[in-house]
Amino acid sequence: MKVALAVNYVTSDFTINCSNILNQIEECSNDTDLILFPEAAITGLINNDDPAHDFLLGIEIPGEFTDILSSLAKKRKKYIGIGVLEKADYRLYDTAILISPFGDIVLKYRRITPGWHGKKTDPSIYREGDDIPVVETVFGKLAFLICGDLFDDEILKKVRNLKLDYLLFPFARSFEGNVYSRSLWDKEKKKYIARVELLKTTTLMVNYLASPEIEDGSFGGAMVVSPNGAIIAEMPIGKSGVLKVAI
Repeated sequence: MKVALAVNYVTSDFTINCSNILNQIEECSNDTDLILFPEAAITGLINNDDPAHDFLLGIEIPGEFTDILSSLAKKRKKYIGIGVLEKADYRLYDTAILISPFGDIVLKYRRITPGWHGKKTDPSIYREGDDIPVVETVFGKLAFLICGDLFDDEILKKVRNLKLDYLLFPFARSFEGNVYSRSLWDKEKKKYIARVELLKTTTLMVNYLASPEIEDGSFGGAMVVSPNGAIIAEMPIGKSGVLKVAI
């Protein structure tokens, strides 16, 4: 399988962000079976626990933008995975979807851990998922986890029992002070790799790069990690672009 992990550049402009995502898909159109974008790829994880603000960040699934992605996936005959903030029935979720080469949303996962919002949010609005759906593809069995889910032991136990061929892992990570510190990331990524070793599943990880204007601090970076914890391929933090790898 030829995969592309797209570290997209997230600004405060929704239209520009959508355009950047579509451009990166087009860049990978000829030599990729699956392209994966990060968590909250369209807006960044910039929710502030105020529903009046945060509902503006959410999109409907299916909706206008996912319809565009579906058309592009069908046209280019590739899988497209992306993390978004989802609004549904006056509720918000941290969600990831996978669109097939036929243009269908074949997988929708809602983050199970609540770390994407504050502890005092209205639980009737800010919601989590409770299951880990799986899709069978010509490349094997795939599922999603998002960000903090990887560090929950019970979730990892459930994923390990699924016996996946590939785990798709969009995330959003920043350091205090919004610094792009390669030395800090070199230390921290060992924790991510250790969790993959527990899963014993090839894992595709991708983080977006935030522009300074949104004060988010997510520093980019992407990795493909083997079941034994070896880094198959890696893109350094601090730059946008696409990591392409055959696995």
